[in-house]
Amino acid sequence: MQNQFFKGLKVVEFASVLAGPAIGMFFAELGAAVIKIENKTTGGDVTRAWKQVSEDQNSPISAYWCSVNWGKKHLFLDLKDPADRIQAFNIAASADVVISNFKPSSARNMGFDAETLRHENPRLIYAQLNSYADPEDESPAFDAILQAEAGFLYMNGEADRPPVKLPVALIDILAAHQLKEAILLALMHRERTGEGSLVTSSLLESALASLANQASNYLMNGHIPQRMGTKHPNIAPYGDTFLCADGQTLLLAVGTARQFSHLCAVLKLEELLQNPEFQTNTARVKNREQLNTLLAERIAKMTLNDAMTKFRIAGVPVARIRDMKAVFELPAAQDMILEEKMEDGTLTKRVKTIAFKIS
Repeated sequence: MQNQFFKGLKVVEFASVLAGPAIGMFFAELGAAVIKIENKTTGGDVTRAWKQVSEDQNSPISAYWCSVNWGKKHLFLDLKDPADRIQAFNIAASADVVISNFKPSSARNMGFDAETLRHENPRLIYAQLNSYADPEDESPAFDAILQAEAGFLYMNGEADRPPVKLPVALIDILAAHQLKEAILLALMHRERTGEGSLVTSSLLESALASLANQASNYLMNGHIPQRMGTKHPNIAPYGDTFLCADGQTLLLAVGTARQFSHLCAVLKLEELLQNPEFQTNTARVKNREQLNTLLAERIAKMTLNDAMTKFRIAGVPVARIRDMKAVFELPAAQDMILEEKMEDGTLTKRVKTIAFKIS
């Protein structure tokens, strides 16, 4: 049932790069007919050319483009050409959902703005993704810009080292989820009333909405989060990494007093439970480095597999640090791979955007 949930729904995508196309792929995965309109004068979505050195430079697609463009029909049109513009307009005006990351001024000039299309089709749900909260602010805003503007870069990285960008375009992905949720609410509203909607979100607001505890740490206590690598500002040992006897690295994420007790039992460090410097989470955060030195001495005598086994049996949250090859050796990761053959026979692969099941 799940992969046909939106069968009969027509989605038109005037979107490029990651956030908008990810929304289109979400609906394609659930059975919607998704038509992606690409600019034929520029060779289509800009990410078609975003290739790593190892990729075929003559191919019309990149792995990046493939990541969010599964299951769509692709039309290459020039929206400045009258005939192509009429074709695109008719397709969009008959849609259930239009996804756009046009600059608002460009959409109005071409006649593909929400007001024009919804006048033609009042049931249309027009989903507009903007860069900033003010839709008329048309400053360029790629993901790295928003990671910097919304505080992610400042917080991310090691202490006393330069800021580090997150290795995926996380702000785009977060924005896709925000706008996707708005579309789902608009579909519910249309089901009840017959009325379409204009729904909007922005990269900046999506990033801000995701600051979570780091935002509250500042808003409530005036604390400006600093770079501290994988460590957690409110919990210890959480996100702390340790070297094992075989040179492999593990990560601990001990979030409760019970888990800390079990950790100490595995490492035969029960005396720490009676030490005021480590008895409470607050004390452990304050004395993190001293605690980590004691933990590291014991973990350094264990192999990674031995440590993983003992910690998991004891209920201590622990992980090995996997590279991408190791990630896709996981059965769960294998189950999330979507394949698609392109017109030239090229087999493409990507991960599902959907991580839920309905039954």
